[in-house]
Amino acid sequence: EATRDIQEELKQARVSLNKASGLKDIIAVAPAMKQLVRDTQIYHDNPSAPVLIEGESGVGKELVARAIHERSDRKDAPFVAINCGAMPENLLESELFGYEKGAFTGADALKIGKFEYAKGGTIFLDEIGDLKFSLQIKLLRVLQEKTIVRVGGLESIPVGSARVITATNKNLLDEMKNGRFRTDLYYRLQLFTMRIPPLRERKDDIPELVTHFIRKANKEMGLAIKGIEKDAMRLLRNHQW
Repeated sequence: EATRDIQEELKQARVSLNKASGLKDIIAVAPAMKQLVRDTQIYHDNPSAPVLIEGESGVGKELVARAIHERSDRKDAPFVAINCGAMPENLLESELFGYEKGAFTGADALKIGKFEYAKGGTIFLDEIGDLKFSLQIKLLRVLQEKTIVRVGGLESIPVGSARVITATNKNLLDEMKNGRFRTDLYYRLQLFTMRIPPLRERKDDIPELVTHFIRKANKEMGLAIKGIEKDAMRLLRNHQW
């Protein structure tokens, strides 16, 4: 009887998620994840407000950011993602704001930055806690003035129609206390804040995740796996993810 109840709950969860545009790839059986899905409606109703997504590495922050974008009126405009901790400061500045021809050695042509490209859509800045202080100042100016200046340029270019979603695996309050993150930037970014719980806090999602990945593997590799053994499922549920 308990097994049938769980199966019915999973079935209803899949049905409700498939009805929600942009959320079909998010597994939400555990209460915390169901609340997260409900919260995305708030962001849908406030399509320009910045969102800060908090969570450990691997919890799916970009997946949630894409879901917010796809549920909004911006879904037909670009979703542009960039990892702020994955490249040197000077290269990141060029990626975010672009550069003018001749701005530096090797700048043989004008380059459009991510903010310009995301106009009318969404720009997702992952690992915002790794952003260097000098770039934090420039990002704050973009949020305040709704314009960017390309590297080597003088012209202010409007980008106000791009929605900014940021994500971090750090505690930004601690980063501020330690002088590594600007307080004014933090309060600009977190008009709405959502926390994605790690899997160890939402173990009710594990059976549905197993089903999801088996279904995906079957499709990609031409398999016909139906499930896993009870002992294997018990190990997954008892693991401290």
